Amino acid sequence: MPDPATAPARPAVPLERLGLTDTVSWGKAAATMWRVMRIGLQTPWQVTLALISTLLAAVFQLVIPQLLGHAVDLTQGAATGDLDAQTALWWTALAVLGVSILRGVFATFQNYFSEAVGHHTGYRLRLAYYDKIQHLSFGFHDSVHSGDLITLGLLDIEGARMFFATGVVRFVLLFVLIGVGGWWLLRIDVWLGVLALSFVPYVGWRSSQSQLELRQTWLDLQERLSVLSRVMEENLAGTRIVRAFTAEAHEMDKFRRASTRALDLAHERVDLRVDSTAAMTLSFLLAMSAVLLVGGLKVRAGDMTVGTLTAFLTFMTILQMPVRQLGMLVNSVARTSTCGARVFGLLDLEPSVSTAPGARDLAITGPELRFDRVTFAYPSAPDTPVLRDLSFTVRRGEIIGLIGAPGSGKTTVAQLIPRFYDVTAGAITIDGQDLRDVSLGSLRQAVRVVSQDVFMFTTTMENNIAYGDPWADPDEIETSSDQAQLHAYVDALPERYRTVVGERGASLSGGQRQRMSIARTLLLSPEVLVFDDSTAAIDARTEERILAAIRAGRDKRVTILVAHRLSTLADADRIIVLDRGTIAEEGSHADLMALGGRYRTLWDLQNRSFGDRR
Repeated sequence: MPDPATAPARPAVPLERLGLTDTVSWGKAAATMWRVMRIGLQTPWQVTLALISTLLAAVFQLVIPQLLGHAVDLTQGAATGDLDAQTALWWTALAVLGVSILRGVFATFQNYFSEAVGHHTGYRLRLAYYDKIQHLSFGFHDSVHSGDLITLGLLDIEGARMFFATGVVRFVLLFVLIGVGGWWLLRIDVWLGVLALSFVPYVGWRSSQSQLELRQTWLDLQERLSVLSRVMEENLAGTRIVRAFTAEAHEMDKFRRASTRALDLAHERVDLRVDSTAAMTLSFLLAMSAVLLVGGLKVRAGDMTVGTLTAFLTFMTILQMPVRQLGMLVNSVARTSTCGARVFGLLDLEPSVSTAPGARDLAITGPELRFDRVTFAYPSAPDTPVLRDLSFTVRRGEIIGLIGAPGSGKTTVAQLIPRFYDVTAGAITIDGQDLRDVSLGSLRQAVRVVSQDVFMFTTTMENNIAYGDPWADPDEIETSSDQAQLHAYVDALPERYRTVVGERGASLSGGQRQRMSIARTLLLSPEVLVFDDSTAAIDARTEERILAAIRAGRDKRVTILVAHRLSTLADADRIIVLDRGTIAEEGSHADLMALGGRYRTLWDLQNRSFGDRR
């Protein structure tokens, strides 16, 4: 069995599933960033305030070096006792204080409003993402791990939603600081300005390179964290199995190996960041040393004042961080194009099963369910049909049973009736209406499947039973619960129907979970009721009482029973024996027993093994 902790890392969602490749073209990257921006522009006043605050913060930032240089020049006059110079120095100091406060205020506004835009973008993306997940077909969910979808919905959306703050706003800020500030330095002294800006190309290149490397390692780390989350998720979901087989040490070792792989990559990221920071700092200090040397000679020669040199050095200090952020800007573009492409790739998926344009609601007059030469293959194995040219009809009031070996197509039949999948060939109709021509909502209101895979929500028993109809009366909940032979158990609990069910129904036995699932479905009184081996964990006596309740309401609906225990189907009007997706035998229990074929062989085998309960 493969070990998730050592398995090769893979993307959060298979790229081929989303129609993506390992790289994103410039055109697609630009389109992705524009889509993110369009979502951000849905909060126009916040976008406007963020951009205005950014411009003002940058302008005030540029004023500070000039004021400091002017203050230094005034200091020389004040030192000689010049009262006018002293007064001017005081006013300059107050101006520096005021400008610094204003810069801080607008920088705060910039951060606040840009983050607000980002969070609104993330909010809308999460809602769209979750809505899409609710509507994607079962075929999609069959091929994608739920933990990977959670990772995509958290980390990739987080990477995309930050684009306005880390991309757009940062671009405006860097353009003003580097562009206008560089022009100001060159205007004062071209050669000294060139020296002051000499570190910019190297720092910009090194920062961009390191950020791209950090981005790639972040994607790798994200994949390793996804593996780590899967290991944890499986351990928590199967905690009873782990304890039962005393596999705690094995699970801990598996989790430790996955954690170690993530930690090693985190160390690698730290090394990249430290090496890059050291190189950029060295280049900045070399440029500052050159400005000090050349500027000092100019001051000595009388070609420049000490204040002007101070302004140069102060601006270089201010410019150091924005230049380093050039790499962050590049990283923001790369991250948004990658993460956004993943998110939009999923949002752009069209469900393989959906309501056709102009489809009408299902109109029930019978009902009569008909399989007309149905062939079906799962999307993951299109060349391997599970059902082949299958035809049968069930009318209102009838109960039919489906039996067959594992893989014969019983569960597939159950999943095709509510249109969880679309048939490959042929048609399924209810009262003559092709299921593909009616709305999904009306179809699934009429058709209910009690699955063999029971899921319980962490809430009260009442809420679990009334999940399909939250406004159901307590009497209706008790009636359906009684039909499912669950009421006596619930009624004996201290809090009765307000008893909270543990995570995934962990506090209930398998039979109790199945009975609650049956009660949940019976509450809705569907016109077509399908039991997909949903009494397998229920004892024979309780199952008989449940079947009696189902037979009592048979006149209201079409009923299909899928089971492995033949005694469950003995009272059905007809029993269909499936073999490799086709009908091998069909008839009542008595007819099939008299036929002496597959059904009779299975009946004799089960009775020899378990005894005849009838």
